[in-house]
Amino acid sequence: MPDLAALGFTALGPEEWDAIRLTLTVAARAVGFGLPLAVAIAWVLARCRFPGHAVLNALVHLPLVLPPVVTGWLLLLVFGVRGPLGMLLHEWFGVRLVFTTAGASLACAVMTFPVMVRAVRIALEAADPGLEQAARTLGAGRLDRFCSITLPLASPGILVGAIVGYATCLGEFGAVITFAASIPGQTQTLPLAIYAALQTPGGEARAATLSMVSVGLALAGLVLSEWLGRRLNAALGR
Repeated sequence: MPDLAALGFTALGPEEWDAIRLTLTVAARAVGFGLPLAVAIAWVLARCRFPGHAVLNALVHLPLVLPPVVTGWLLLLVFGVRGPLGMLLHEWFGVRLVFTTAGASLACAVMTFPVMVRAVRIALEAADPGLEQAARTLGAGRLDRFCSITLPLASPGILVGAIVGYATCLGEFGAVITFAASIPGQTQTLPLAIYAALQTPGGEARAATLSMVSVGLALAGLVLSEWLGRRLNAALGR
């Protein structure tokens, strides 16, 4: 077995494991809360035509083109303790998002939302609308058609969007550090731990080890999304 220290790596300590655990938890919360809304928005963009359609589409994809730091700053303006929504949440429910684990999840959810919407929308646009029309002629209501026809047809895109969104959360940096800061054990996710290690004298080995963990997690997510997407498309006869 090769000497990890000689290769520039070091064993993971409690702080590193905390950062990995926190990253996985934050990503799971971000996808869990963001995916249902992403499915709804993708359905609206794929199936509906209305004034302002282009504006809604642009707003949904805005985090993809904005610098992540700007997205984090906008989250501070809206959800900070003095922001319009942050103040209401704090005064009415005692909820504070800024500089918390929940805030890190919110930042990741906002940054990965366009990825999930795009994956689901592509799946919806590829689905045969004639099947929904046939179900409508047989008396199926809108909700029934959505649950029994639309969602199963879009399931490959939904699953791929969830996995790719999760993998994207694992690497989110700018929005998280701006909105939630880098607090060990609370908001210091894997990318933030790598950055902190690089700012510490002699922390290069720790940063290298965490970077390899990050690469492994990202590759696993991408390979899994590709494999599951092919399996589901094959099951649907595509």
